[in-house]
Amino acid sequence: MTTVLMVDDQDLVRAGLRALLTSDPTITVVAEATDGARAVELAVRHRPDVVLMDIRMPGTDGIEATRRIRADVRLEATRVLILTTFDDDADVIEAVRVGAAGYLLKDTPGPDLRQAVHTAASGGNLLSPAITRRLMDFVAASPPQPQPHPRLDTLSERELEVLQRVGHGDTNDEIAAVLYISPATARTYVSRILAKLDARDRTELAIIAHRSGLA
Repeated sequence: MTTVLMVDDQDLVRAGLRALLTSDPTITVVAEATDGARAVELAVRHRPDVVLMDIRMPGTDGIEATRRIRADVRLEATRVLILTTFDDDADVIEAVRVGAAGYLLKDTPGPDLRQAVHTAASGGNLLSPAITRRLMDFVAASPPQPQPHPRLDTLSERELEVLQRVGHGDTNDEIAAVLYISPATARTYVSRILAKLDARDRTELAIIAHRSGLA
């Protein structure tokens, strides 16, 4: 059974999410919160597998709540999925920086939402190529001076090429097609880069690529 804590200040949104989630008998909504501070309290109390976290809420927002949850050793196994209308791409980037396992749009279809919850609960990270490209467009719109990652020189030439493609939001299949390698080889390269750069997921790799001037 996958347990979920829902966090959103809008009653109708929570009601809709509950209906979508509980149509799956293997998902249980254990609690609901209307602000980030209450979300942290309920997370500690219920230790849910997944927290569905809105960003914009009165009082403590979703980013700060995510930061607190990810910093709490008692909640090491709890994953946070950000729910957003994408009003502010910078908020989504910050959410990833503080440890969110992924992010969803609020109009995500029910089957995709339920699958996302299961993926997060099992330790996976959620990264839509389309959303990644939008995030990277936002970063590129006002680029700072490149700040190469301190471990960038540990990557081989091929790994740098793969990192560059990740920065463009390419999937493993797309990377394979561009670099004339197999999808399995692309996955292996991505795994190596994650380990070498001590990155959590592909979103963090994409941000590193842009900050380093690779994408």
